[in-house]
Amino acid sequence: MPTGPEIILALKVLVSAVTVLFAASIVAIATGHRRLHGRINLAFFVLTMTTVLGFEVLLRIGTDVSASFSPEARQALRVHLVFAVPSALLLPLMLWTGATRRRRLHRPLAGVFLLLWTATVYTGLFTLPSE
Repeated sequence: MPTGPEIILALKVLVSAVTVLFAASIVAIATGHRRLHGRINLAFFVLTMTTVLGFEVLLRIGTDVSASFSPEARQALRVHLVFAVPSALLLPLMLWTGATRRRRLHRPLAGVFLLLWTATVYTGLFTLPSE
């Protein structure tokens, strides 16, 4: 069974990987490649949701969180989840509004998502303890 630090390291690696996809998606739309933007976002969605569900299963079923994480790590994880959970909940709506070309709704949601994701990345990479 993985330890708390191993779980956090895996989380940092996965957050970094999907953030590279997210950045590529932003570059694609900024350069006018809508179709590529959509395809990258679909991959981003699938990988992010797989990660969220995988960690949920691991933390709820596979690991005794109280034994795996220090109190500091638990608190940092709680703060991280304040941003990560709304980001994950917003993703299906973002995917739907983009796929159905509802730009008047998609663009403001994209701004909210960008802020939430930025905080998710910051808290995931810089505030979660690595020890």
